[in-house]
Amino acid sequence: MAVSENITELGTKPVGSLLLKYATPAVIAMTASSLYNIIDAVFIGQGVGPLAIAGVSLSFPVMQVTSAFGAMVGVGAATLLSVKLGERDYDTAKKILGNVLLLNIIMGVVMGLLMLAFINPILYFFGASDETVGYARDFMTIVLLGNVVTHLYLGMNSLLRASGHPRQAMFATIGTVCFNILLAPLFIYGFKWGIRGAAAATVLSQILVLAWELKLFSNPKEFIHFQRGSIGLDYRIVSGTLSIGMSPFLMNLCGCVVTVFFNWSLAHYGSDMEIAAYGINNRLAFFFAMIVVGLNQGMQPIAGYNYGARKFDRLRQTLIKSMMAATYVVCAGFVLCMMFPYACVRAFTTDSQLIESSVYAIRIMFLAFPIIGFQMVTTNFFQCIGQVRKSIFLSMTRQLIFIVPLLYVLPRYMGLTGIWYTIPVADVLSTFLTGYFLVKALRQFRKEQVVS
Repeated sequence: MAVSENITELGTKPVGSLLLKYATPAVIAMTASSLYNIIDAVFIGQGVGPLAIAGVSLSFPVMQVTSAFGAMVGVGAATLLSVKLGERDYDTAKKILGNVLLLNIIMGVVMGLLMLAFINPILYFFGASDETVGYARDFMTIVLLGNVVTHLYLGMNSLLRASGHPRQAMFATIGTVCFNILLAPLFIYGFKWGIRGAAAATVLSQILVLAWELKLFSNPKEFIHFQRGSIGLDYRIVSGTLSIGMSPFLMNLCGCVVTVFFNWSLAHYGSDMEIAAYGINNRLAFFFAMIVVGLNQGMQPIAGYNYGARKFDRLRQTLIKSMMAATYVVCAGFVLCMMFPYACVRAFTTDSQLIESSVYAIRIMFLAFPIIGFQMVTTNFFQCIGQVRKSIFLSMTRQLIFIVPLLYVLPRYMGLTGIWYTIPVADVLSTFLTGYFLVKALRQFRKEQVVS
């Protein structure tokens, strides 16, 4: 079967138009997805109560742990697929799909069952109180029962984009959002399922879209599709997938650790209301960060292909254009949250104490927001070109090496305010470090280009 034009164009068409083609569907999909996260929190906050928001916030680290394993497989396999296509190693590229399917099933089932077996002690460890643990447990029990579906849905979506079908990947994500928005209010308000209804809507939506994704990959007319005997584990593909995917894995795992430390600190210096405020502001930041993630997803197949093809000029163009777009996005988020914090928070709750805590926190947490686009794109760029160690290190600097010590030091002198300041301070420090590594990498690309 001939190689699809959607694949070969990655090394020939103008970078700007390619980035627009690949990033736009991903950005639309991520925007829709993060909008749903906000709408879901609005449903929960307005329909269940402020403590329910705190409960969902406490369940977030559990979701980050399971998502870490899903990202390791999905993102790792998508990057490996792009690189192999750029190297014209089509035999290996065709085998990746079957490996991802089986690997996601194994990890999804194992992680879901392990988390379910220890859900209560895990939630208490993550900072739950007697008032909030019930909400968090009700939500996470249903989500973990559908964990294998989540892994498969995300893995197939990543491969759709990497195999030259960004529009289908976008439709898949938007599909889950639309189903969610229809089902969540029905389950929460109509069936009176409360917070369980929000979780059930999420899992059912992913099941419906996963069925469509599997149908797409069963089409023999596609260059990358399920073939007889292709579903199995190949050591080289599995090891390549997991090694490349180690960066997003550790990024998600570090995010979990940071959330736990935040919850501990907020519980010590504040109350459940501060934990809920952190959850609200996190969702607002997450909205704009996910748009940047969409840009990164659009950049990934272009950067991976051109790095594999040793086309360094195109690689630099891809990086610079992605950086500029990401900076526009986070600057828009900064302006919105700084100018209209009350309106942003008021959508989630009518509780005056929670609104006051959230507005105070948002003005501090978003101080350095305009520079995180650069940091996110550069970290993802190293992952796209297979320089996993750099990507892992840069992922860990902000979330562990900087934030955790700052969470220990700043609250001792500034109390609760010091907890909120850890985020902008860590953003500034990690951005300087990221810039240093990027300058070195670009110099190396120039040397390799001269040699070639």
